[in-house]
Amino acid sequence: MSYTNLIYHIVFSTKDRRETLTSERIARICKYTAGIIRNHEGVPLAVNGVSDHLHIAAGVAPTIALSQFVGTVKSNCSKWIHSTFSDMQDFGWQDGYSAFTVSASARDSVVSYIRNQETHHRKMSFQDELIQLLDRHGIEYDPKYIR
Repeated sequence: MSYTNLIYHIVFSTKDRRETLTSERIARICKYTAGIIRNHEGVPLAVNGVSDHLHIAAGVAPTIALSQFVGTVKSNCSKWIHSTFSDMQDFGWQDGYSAFTVSASARDSVVSYIRNQETHHRKMSFQDELIQLLDRHGIEYDPKYIR
């Protein structure tokens, strides 16, 4: 028997960091995204975002690679957005993503952080937030892909 608790904090932005997501649409997109996660053996803990990016805290099954999981979530969500919002036919997510492992002891604070994205982004841009997350997790990055 195998036992796992694979929790990830996943972040990805809209294509070219376009501010195309309204607060009304974000709520629907987050709800749909949580369903995608459940349909792919994941456990959505929190899904939220603002106009140019989305955060997900989720438990992911050990039988699926994280890159495959994120790709499935993004592609299924994009297809749903295209079919649901007639004015968003050119919508897309960025090619890449950021993902951070979350310990059981940090789970509640990460979930709270994700649920409070709107308040958080009144004070900080997505780019500054991403740099902070990457630095906190000791991840080297090329600044040209952040700005």
